[in-house]
Amino acid sequence: MKFEETVSHLLSRVATAHKAHLEKRLAGVGLHGGQLSVLFELWRRDGRRQVDLAREIGLATPTVNKILNGMIEVGLVDRTRLEDDARATRIYLTDEGHAIRSRVEEVWLEVEEELLSEFTETERYILFDLLTKVRNYYFGIDPDQTNE
Repeated sequence: MKFEETVSHLLSRVATAHKAHLEKRLAGVGLHGGQLSVLFELWRRDGRRQVDLAREIGLATPTVNKILNGMIEVGLVDRTRLEDDARATRIYLTDEGHAIRSRVEEVWLEVEEELLSEFTETERYILFDLLTKVRNYYFGIDPDQTNE
């Protein structure tokens, strides 16, 4: 079997194309991919330490710092130093950071519907289940311990 005929190759190509498509569509909201990853984490739990955000997103701390600086510039988040540790900071969503969620969800659901428009309901469920298994593998999630 040639590597171009493997599931890994196909998944890599599809993931890259899907990410590029999402970023293009979300650019209309004023976001790029790195910012979206930060927002997802903060919408899940606001007030995260910067180092924890970097770990959860899977990016280097300096990379996340650069993303956060851009988000602070456009008013999506604020950075607050911890009183007991001047080196550590927590990141909080601003009102705009909370408000942009509805616009992101709208675009996200449009992309979702476009993507799945040619799938039957059964195919949609199967695809979701298979991708959930792939996610569980990569993130070390015990499928019996999650409802995500």
